[in-house]
Amino acid sequence: MKAMAANTQTQTAITIARHGQPDLNRFVKLNWREYEDWWVQYDLAGLKPGQIPPESLKAEAAAAKTLFASTLRRAIETARAAAPDRDLVIDARFVEAPLPPPPMPGKFDARTWGVFARCSWWLGFHRGRESRQDAQLRAEGVAEFLIEAAQSGPVILFAHGWFNRMIRPHLKARGWRCVRDGGDWYWSWRRYELKNPR
Repeated sequence: MKAMAANTQTQTAITIARHGQPDLNRFVKLNWREYEDWWVQYDLAGLKPGQIPPESLKAEAAAAKTLFASTLRRAIETARAAAPDRDLVIDARFVEAPLPPPPMPGKFDARTWGVFARCSWWLGFHRGRESRQDAQLRAEGVAEFLIEAAQSGPVILFAHGWFNRMIRPHLKARGWRCVRDGGDWYWSWRRYELKNPR
């Protein structure tokens, strides 16, 4: 019985978390060129002050053997807030998939431009930035990297909404199932465990 309990406690897992709310106005009205500048600022922005990580995320980070984060400030600050005394492995492989806006007339808020940009990017419009196909290959590589890292113990990744979504099917295809689905909002997280660990 003791051996069974110990085995449960040491079960490996992969947790993928989204960053907290960035300190940038998503409702400002912009044309497509202004949105491009806004996105640059978004990637430079940290977290909006006063946010507190969920206790569940802090506990998940505390249980992880290795903590990973994207190189973008909002992801690093999220990881630091959730696990202030832990070392981070920071890697550009985990950054968000690009959002190049289509050159459309009119002014829309940044949140709406994000929808336009993601839809057009998904359909193949990338304007010389990372394409959907290249991002999918990157997500597959990240999934394999996390699976390998998890062989030594639970891991947690602090990254981004859309790119996190792109990692999911690759984990599922390799036998990892989502055992805790926290959604896609800021500070949300999902936990994956291997279906039939040997």
